[in-house]
Amino acid sequence: MAPGHRSLGGGCAPLFRAVMSIWALCAALFMQPAAAEDGYELWLRYRPLPADQRDRYAGATTQLVMPTPSPTLVAAKDELLRGLNGLLSQQPAAVESVSAPALVIGTPQSNAQIAQFDLGLKGLAAQGYVIRHRPINGQATVIIAANDDVGVLYGVFHFLRVLQTQQPLGNINITESSRIQLRMLNHWDNLDRTVERGYAGFSLWDWHKLPDYLDPRYTDYARANASIGINATVLTNVNANATMLTAPYLEKAAALANVFRPYGIRVFLTARFSAPVEIGGLKTADPADPGVQQWWKAKAAEVYKFIPDFGGFLVKANSEGQPGPQDYGRTHADGANMLADAVKPFGGTVIWRAFVYSHEQPDDRAKQAYDEFVPLDGKFRDNVLVQVKNGAIDFQPREPFHPLFGAMPKTPLAMEFQITKEYLGFATHLVYLGAFYEEVLRADTYRPRQGSTVAKILDGSVHNYARTAIAGVANIGTDRNWSGAQFEQANWYAFGRLAWNPMLSSKDLAEEWVRMTFSNDPQFVKPVVAMMMKSHEAVVDYMTPLGLHHLMGRGHHYGPGPWVEGGPRADWTSVYYHRADANGIGFDRTKTGSNAVAQYAPPVAAQFGDLKRVPEQFLLWFHHVPWDYRTKSGRILWDELVYRYTRGVDTVREMEGTWQGLAPFVDAERHHEVAAFLKIQEKEAKWWRDASIAYFQTFSKRPLPAGFAPPEHSLDYYKSLEFPYAPGHH
Repeated sequence: MAPGHRSLGGGCAPLFRAVMSIWALCAALFMQPAAAEDGYELWLRYRPLPADQRDRYAGATTQLVMPTPSPTLVAAKDELLRGLNGLLSQQPAAVESVSAPALVIGTPQSNAQIAQFDLGLKGLAAQGYVIRHRPINGQATVIIAANDDVGVLYGVFHFLRVLQTQQPLGNINITESSRIQLRMLNHWDNLDRTVERGYAGFSLWDWHKLPDYLDPRYTDYARANASIGINATVLTNVNANATMLTAPYLEKAAALANVFRPYGIRVFLTARFSAPVEIGGLKTADPADPGVQQWWKAKAAEVYKFIPDFGGFLVKANSEGQPGPQDYGRTHADGANMLADAVKPFGGTVIWRAFVYSHEQPDDRAKQAYDEFVPLDGKFRDNVLVQVKNGAIDFQPREPFHPLFGAMPKTPLAMEFQITKEYLGFATHLVYLGAFYEEVLRADTYRPRQGSTVAKILDGSVHNYARTAIAGVANIGTDRNWSGAQFEQANWYAFGRLAWNPMLSSKDLAEEWVRMTFSNDPQFVKPVVAMMMKSHEAVVDYMTPLGLHHLMGRGHHYGPGPWVEGGPRADWTSVYYHRADANGIGFDRTKTGSNAVAQYAPPVAAQFGDLKRVPEQFLLWFHHVPWDYRTKSGRILWDELVYRYTRGVDTVREMEGTWQGLAPFVDAERHHEVAAFLKIQEKEAKWWRDASIAYFQTFSKRPLPAGFAPPEHSLDYYKSLEFPYAPGHH
């Protein structure tokens, strides 16, 4: 034994035993599952990679040539070093000239080494980037380059994603340009910090402490959005408060804009149409009134003094009681154009929402937006976009694509998706919406011809729109995990990635997110992605199968309420939409009913309007169908409804079982939270199934098919349930 070891004998034995005990304890801790996490880091966790991958990447990134003459390039470099430190447990040496395998990053203006190469930058759209493998001074080098600094930042995030998902660097050759210019989050946040349809706590924006205190979460919010290409944020609720446009609040918004600017994110605000009356002292908000026009021009100039790169206004008008130009006998175009004229000298944009329905009782609310906006095509200023929800009702679990897409060739249309799950079980139901976004984006409008998908309408390639935009109603709040649940983060992630490129595969995006958020182990990735990809169909099954829609509880939209009727408007009730009676169920939107199918291009209308050809997922959206109608499965309609309601519950139970078996791959804290929420989802899915079957059976008068369990409680019991304090301020 070496001399140094002898000294541990005799009186030092207790010390030796203590050291060995500590070693054993450390070893035991090392063998435990991953340390607890709460989800705060989202998909930017940057945990150490396996040794073989770490060594391979570290060997390729020993040096860094990256001048940082702008705040955006500083942010990009900080993110790169944060990522490499986490993933590789080392960071490259900063050098001015390559002498070992290196990263060379920047624009031709910021980095002279990049200016020497023809990297294909000329063909990039704004904020696009390339990642290329090039030898420099005989050394293997990865170049991340763009024409602008934000593109460099996006390229750095893409490079880190390559490492996080353990893809080969090899002869890396990536070219990325966004298909859509304006990729934005719409926050339905109020000045009292409540969030309409928010299920993740209060608003991130602490207005009371702004502008003097900048919560570090604001920077992390900007990092997360930049990592997926989101470049705009609307801070305030579309049900707008005019106070937001007063100087004290503009100063607060400017403080947020200053945080977001290095990350390529521009701030937008919602404009309350009656603001000239409410905060301006005018007697009218008529867009034709010269005094009103001048007030908005002065207000726009004031906003731009506070926020020089202010994006513009998002407006909800003449919908759900909001003020608007129709209050004065004017059109949506009149209102939008007045605001557009006010912001145009500063390069601003007006985004005018098409989610409208008038005070008159309609024959079919699904038709209203089309009827109001198509006659205005070509009458909007060139800095106006019309923002259209994905479907014609209101963010239902599933809707056919909105007939406005393709119907306004002279007016740029923006998409509005909902990321927060107002009608989909709030935060506790695991529902991956990437699959649904993809379904809508790939739908063919046939306007003006076959192949004119919704995605191609949005990106401007069909109608040559000069401006393009896509928006997602955010699911973000003060919860530590940002979104109210771990898997809710995937919907924020998928929205951002599809906003950048609406042709991406939702399954590929789910896999990316799983690998970055949880684990690269294929034994974990494969079953979790499979679970995510069937989750949307599951919720449609247990809530609104076969094209049923708008069946939730009144006001708060929590839980089933197919019996909801009465109140100030028929189109705020469930019975208005499902129309169940002794003869059948469903809303007749064919020529014999409201004829809403006529708003689609003739080939689409012919398919949707034909009971034999309509996709079964939209059967009851477009047709009132007899209870004994034979569906494609061979089952009669009543039996098919019961089957689908039950299948939805069974799928949730399968998801529960899958997740329980994956505990070894996930830290205990996040695994437990997801498991607990899946248990809630199972309970509520069964509630939806049982309440819906109990109610619709009063019309069908048919027994449940053999082998299917009856509802657990009576219909009166389900009707008696009340939830006056359901979350999601409304």
